Amino acid sequence: MILTRREAVAWAAGAAGTLTLGDAAAAQAPSPDFVTRKGTQLLRFGKPYRITGANLWYAAWLGADAAFGDRARLIRELDRLQALGINNLRIMAAAEEGPLRNAIKPGFTRADGGANAALLEGLDFALAEIAARGMTAVVVLSNFWEWSGGLQTLLWRATGRFIDMGDPAHPWPAFADATARTYANPEAMALYRDHVRSLLVRRNSVTGRLYAQDPAIMAWQLANEPRPGGSNAAIAANRAAYLAWIADTTALIRASAPHQLVSLGQEGTQATNGDAALVAEAHAAVDYVTAHIWPLNWGWVKGDDLAGTWPEGRRKVEAYIADHIAVAERLGKPLVIEEFGFPRDGEAHDPASPATFRAAYYRTIYSAVEASWRQGGVVAGSNFWAWNGEARAAHADYRFKDGDRAYMGDPPHEPQGWYGVFDSDAGLHALIRDHVALALTV
Repeated sequence: MILTRREAVAWAAGAAGTLTLGDAAAAQAPSPDFVTRKGTQLLRFGKPYRITGANLWYAAWLGADAAFGDRARLIRELDRLQALGINNLRIMAAAEEGPLRNAIKPGFTRADGGANAALLEGLDFALAEIAARGMTAVVVLSNFWEWSGGLQTLLWRATGRFIDMGDPAHPWPAFADATARTYANPEAMALYRDHVRSLLVRRNSVTGRLYAQDPAIMAWQLANEPRPGGSNAAIAANRAAYLAWIADTTALIRASAPHQLVSLGQEGTQATNGDAALVAEAHAAVDYVTAHIWPLNWGWVKGDDLAGTWPEGRRKVEAYIADHIAVAERLGKPLVIEEFGFPRDGEAHDPASPATFRAAYYRTIYSAVEASWRQGGVVAGSNFWAWNGEARAAHADYRFKDGDRAYMGDPPHEPQGWYGVFDSDAGLHALIRDHVALALTV
């Protein structure tokens, strides 16, 4: 990574103003509660760290002491997750305000690039509460998709141009192809690195601990589902810039946070149009392989015929897991299935509707994870998508509108209740608890 003189000066000044000699000494002697990697295993306190996780992207929003926040609800949700045995949460630490139609507001950075202090303090609060429960977090540093602004918004800030996901004038894969140009745009990448560095030198306003020295941060994740493009032509054209972005950002993070892990956040071969070699190359610099699995979104099942399409869907799920186990084995690194989601029966959104096939899907994922645990394999664990908790849709059409505060695991561009697990989903809770119980015994 080549920094401009402005970036180098800003980075040195920020680090000097934040780090002290005592901090530097502490950085050389990490506590045993950091999650570390040894070969294909994740370890904590010297023992295998089996991830029984969930996605809670909105934790910082709830944690904000502001009109858009709800700290009391965050505490309740974390207590519920702890009671289920969840030990790892994947949370957003980036959101960029701009012109994209479906991007959530507020963001961590405003449209003019200025930081949102309230949301950053919400992240502080969320990390403090996660740490207080002995949990860890995967901190996501940007997004390939539009619902948090993401890379497309950084490209807009750099160029003045953008594409909305789902715009009929720019059908798929135009959005993905356009967003992937971010990796080669120096101005957009400078904005991305500015945000990454601001977190690396941040001191938590609740705990007083530097983020880079906080064992509650298991991993810094480069982005949510970063792709090198949508079309094969774009993937080929962006390949070098994509791999350079991964390697350079990983090096930047490791230089300041040597005791925390780095992950990519990629879906796997779905992100590379089936190119497993590119998946392996993309994960060469980071600490573990990630895979996301979305049978409905990818057309493996039909929401109005889950009974008829699930058997073949399950076969594809099992094959996808096997393919990514092979990638992880090839690299000698752990694999985390960090997103997996499935609709309720009939693709309903009401929490009172049954979730028979979702339970079967969760069981399929968990069975693969558990088999790897028993065999001493590469799968470190999983994070279901996502926790809705006590939130309920505010509108009859189950759509999120600007100003809504009942945040769910279903992000603002999706129907509210589509994939998330509610506090009333007793059957799914029992399934999760059984999985956690096994994690504690293998």
